Amino acid sequence: MHQLWIGSTIAALVVGIAVWVLIAYAAIRYRKRGDELPRQTAYNLPLEVVYTVIPFVIIAVLFFFTVNTQNRVMERSAEPEVTVAVNAFKWNWQFVYPETTDANGGEPVSTVGSTTEIPILVLPVDQTIRFELASADVIHSFWVPEFLFKLDVIPGNENGRDNVFEVTVREQGAYVGRCAELCGTYHAYMNFEVRSVSEEDFEDYLDARLDGLSTYDALESIGQPGVATSTVPLPQGGQQAAASDD
Repeated sequence: MHQLWIGSTIAALVVGIAVWVLIAYAAIRYRKRGDELPRQTAYNLPLEVVYTVIPFVIIAVLFFFTVNTQNRVMERSAEPEVTVAVNAFKWNWQFVYPETTDANGGEPVSTVGSTTEIPILVLPVDQTIRFELASADVIHSFWVPEFLFKLDVIPGNENGRDNVFEVTVREQGAYVGRCAELCGTYHAYMNFEVRSVSEEDFEDYLDARLDGLSTYDALESIGQPGVATSTVPLPQGGQQAAASDD
């Protein structure tokens, strides 16, 4: 995706510079020097063919590279190593590991945000992670800027392939995540955090969650901060308003 954006930007600059040069050339070369009209080129078929074909060629090249990149980005493996169900709602997130079962009632391990707590999605590095997106109300958009990728979360399409994608996180760290679709009053505060850790720490984190520990305590047990470090919750006044709306 980075290469596509860089290539598209270079192509746009080349086209832009060519247009600016032609405009400057026409303005200087054909500026008014008297009352005599210059030679007219209206209905010049070869010229019209050229400036009709060139834009189609540019569009075709950009379309080709865009489709190739999109196909690669949206590829799905037969057996991802980790699956995360992402549930979006006004105005927060729930992250579920559907292949797990905790010690408290046999439910899958999950983390849900609130107006006072940023939800933290813990992921391992160097593993294929599948995200299955769902919305409880309106269209949201799952966006982690560091992933260079975002995907709309469309309600009513939970079982569709359009709401599924995969990534492999390469570096450990804390990355802010946001909703990138205007979804209501507190859209701007609909943030989350991706915490990428080593494979060993991820297994220890899941084991701690399976034993009944909270997200905070499980993160602390593997030497990670128990609260989000990349973003902050809604200010206190907004918290009260959001709570009353809920």
